[in-house]
Amino acid sequence: MADAVPGRFCPVSYRYRAEALRGPAQLSVETLWVAGGLYGNPFALQRLAELYDREPGAKALIFNGDFHWFDVDAEDFRLIDESVLRYRATRGNVETELARPDAAAGCGCAYPEWVGGTTVEHSNRIIERLRSTARSFPRLLERLAALPMHLVAEVGGERVAVVHGDADSLAGWGFSQERLATADGAAAGAAALAAANARIFACSHTCLPVLQRFAGGRAVANNGAAGMPNFRGTSFGLATRISIEPSRLALYAVRAGDLFVEAVPIDYDAAAWNRRFLAQWPAGSDAHRSYFERIAGGPSYAMSQALRPEAPHTIASARRAA
Repeated sequence: MADAVPGRFCPVSYRYRAEALRGPAQLSVETLWVAGGLYGNPFALQRLAELYDREPGAKALIFNGDFHWFDVDAEDFRLIDESVLRYRATRGNVETELARPDAAAGCGCAYPEWVGGTTVEHSNRIIERLRSTARSFPRLLERLAALPMHLVAEVGGERVAVVHGDADSLAGWGFSQERLATADGAAAGAAALAAANARIFACSHTCLPVLQRFAGGRAVANNGAAGMPNFRGTSFGLATRISIEPSRLALYAVRAGDLFVEAVPIDYDAAAWNRRFLAQWPAGSDAHRSYFERIAGGPSYAMSQALRPEAPHTIASARRAA
């Protein structure tokens, strides 16, 4: 079966249900930043920290997984890990497969059928090389293993469910821009928000951003990648900002109840990152083959594709469809 192929297979240990997110919030703030897919980019990390430090009021920054990936240099790996873990964090499939490897999972990406087999093979080899680096840091791996798969934050009195993948799995693709573009995917998204009793789901994992509105003033905010370009012809990453007040930074935004949900550009030093990436992943390497074209010039995806109108499904109808 295709879903048993390493890199496409989703382990049982990755799975939960949206109802698992109905519990009490772990933190309460006025402004929440969520950054997934840093992918080992120290320049994006530095710029994100600078932007976040300027944020006034009661605030929190959550790295919701895959903060490691390209950082096979030992010093870069240590820097990323120690810097990220000064903030709140949840683990993504990358951190999970570093700390608790599952041979059947491969990279743990659980790639869907629309992702080509070559990409899957490259990702499985990238995680193997990264594991070689990570083995030198057993204490850091223990900290990664202890990170939760998800958490709930209260922002201005509203519940925000923070996951890496989707409402059911650490590596789920239910909140991908591809899946949310379908009627079934939109209905499932609305049902997940209701089941989690959440105003907003903040996620990452699937590499391309989407900000999808739902009936009742709810939303799914997928930031794509903090450490790579997300749109054609650009050179910045993205983070999600959720707040009781709007910012001047947003590329695009929606209202969800009384909250402002924004995509904030992480305008890191792209030239420096390109050099650092090439030093670790030269031409012909697995990461170069899969990612360098995007790192150098962005993916084949336009910003206009990321901001979605309200899905034409009420929560009640979504419950009946689930």
